Amino acid sequence: MTKSKSVRPSFVLAGHEVEAGERTHVNVPLPSQSSYMPISMPVHVVHAKRDGPTLFLSAAVHGDEINGIEIIRQVMAHSALNRMRGTLIAVPIVNVYGFTTHTRYLPDRRDLNRSFPGSQHGSLASRLAYVFASEIIDRCTHGIDLHTGANHRTNHPHIRANLDDQETEIMARAFGTPVMINANMRDGSLRQYAAEKNVKTLLYEAGEALRFNSLAIRAGVRGVLNVMRVLDMIGGKPSLDHSVIKASESQWVRAPKNGLLRVEVHQGTRIEKGDTLGTISDAIGKHDASVISPVTGIVIGRTNLPVVNEGDALFHIARFNDSAKVESAIETFHSTHIEGLGPGDYPDLGVV
Repeated sequence: MTKSKSVRPSFVLAGHEVEAGERTHVNVPLPSQSSYMPISMPVHVVHAKRDGPTLFLSAAVHGDEINGIEIIRQVMAHSALNRMRGTLIAVPIVNVYGFTTHTRYLPDRRDLNRSFPGSQHGSLASRLAYVFASEIIDRCTHGIDLHTGANHRTNHPHIRANLDDQETEIMARAFGTPVMINANMRDGSLRQYAAEKNVKTLLYEAGEALRFNSLAIRAGVRGVLNVMRVLDMIGGKPSLDHSVIKASESQWVRAPKNGLLRVEVHQGTRIEKGDTLGTISDAIGKHDASVISPVTGIVIGRTNLPVVNEGDALFHIARFNDSAKVESAIETFHSTHIEGLGPGDYPDLGVV
């Protein structure tokens, strides 16, 4: 008598049962601000026939950070998912409330990424965090949280993660941004909660809020697929043609005075200790003050606002044991990802 092949158990999300081999989307109910206006969080689920990891992709945890939405759209359209192992849970818009109003926060002015693990009976942010934690994170083995710069800042593509964990570092290197940072956990963050549940999670930072950046999106799509390859969820090996280097630390350079900032360095640029990053003038163009780098490193983030106050964070610099090697990796990264893009698709990267 021939034994029948075993079939993976179905995957249940918000009461919806997804059979092995099925691909669907589920609208997960969220706390509503009015009984006449129900709200839900859209979730893609790909539950393959073959066993493997359960990976979540999340975007727009901050409602104005939209690059990740497009990254998820392109990943979900990729043909590699037709031959996938394991389960993929992709949430293009976590903070639906902020997304619809073009804002970072929720209507209660709380930051969702400081509200985990949340509560069924807390604030609106706490309730949303509880839904995402219990319905998504608790069901996963791995995760990638997609972000951009905040508060009028833009970020050069980089990964933030717990690189002391070997499996997480393997994922970070596979993602393929030239820079990865061993970042501390923030209290109440999605990543902290995931770590407590032993869900290996990366945080991808690239671009700015409320703007598409095609280079950041292209690198994000490639990075997600690379992680899926290293997790053996899809076939092939991670596609990398440059080094991925861990930063020893990073720091912000702040404004020495009030005034109008003229930026003099591009993101991804290697700078030396003592280099001028920008110049601040007063409103009538007198009394210039130079913004000087206190360290040697790579510029991975900066403010977009010309009007600055004394003490404002202006330039984010990552430090390395060998910043020249990182500079070379970034140049290769740029040349790989800008092919076919127009100049407006990769603003402030210093490439042509």
